[in-house]
Amino acid sequence: MMINTNNIVSITEANQNFSRVARMVDEHGSAIILKNNAPRYLLIEFSQAEQEQTMPDEDVMSISRRLMAKNKEAYEVLAR
Repeated sequence: MMINTNNIVSITEANQNFSRVARMVDEHGSAIILKNNAPRYLLIEFSQAEQEQTMPDEDVMSISRRLMAKNKEAYEVLAR
């Protein structure tokens, strides 16, 4: 994941000025919140999270085909 250094805030700053962090997400799409100088939280828009969780049927089918091909022998044994 590429991290834009303009989107990084400390947890203290996020706690004290959450509206600024929310505006940052509106402008840049995400914000990374640091805790103890390490990336700990990723703040994104809710609609973007929904898109990340759903996969197009096409992707699901391609994954299914790959898994079936990889485990063909096991499926043949189970079919007997």
